[in-house]
Amino acid sequence: MAVDIVKQIEDWLHGVFTDNPTLFLVSIKVKPTNNIKVFIDGDEGFPIDMCVRINRKLYKLIEENGFYPEGDFSLEVSSPGLGEPLKLHRQYTKNIGRDIEVVFTDSSIKEGKLIAVAESDIIIEQTEGKGKKAIVQQIVIPLSNIKSTTVQIKF
Repeated sequence: MAVDIVKQIEDWLHGVFTDNPTLFLVSIKVKPTNNIKVFIDGDEGFPIDMCVRINRKLYKLIEENGFYPEGDFSLEVSSPGLGEPLKLHRQYTKNIGRDIEVVFTDSSIKEGKLIAVAESDIIIEQTEGKGKKAIVQQIVIPLSNIKSTTVQIKF
């Protein structure tokens, strides 16, 4: 059942993304409690009014198509939270210029500013030291070596 609903939601969203090409699907999760979570992002953000419209539309379609005849489901449509790892190449591109933390497949960690994204790697810029003694270096990181990447919020 969960696979069917995920595929159907993806199909329904295809039309939404055709009309709004800056939006894209990050993931869909269906919990055993019939809690459906749809994570959408956008190249220029994901406005709350669009989130509400998509939520209402999907909710209505799920009801009308009888996926949960007793109405026993909940639906959440949102953008991934700031603490959520980047999953898609498009999310990396969207976050160029921001500070990120990269956890490698060997569990080592590097932090720096994301300055470029290519097909199979990213480039971060790290600054060590302060003032005139600061050393700036660019590090090329193959995507295949990345376990997770999260955007870091600096205050």
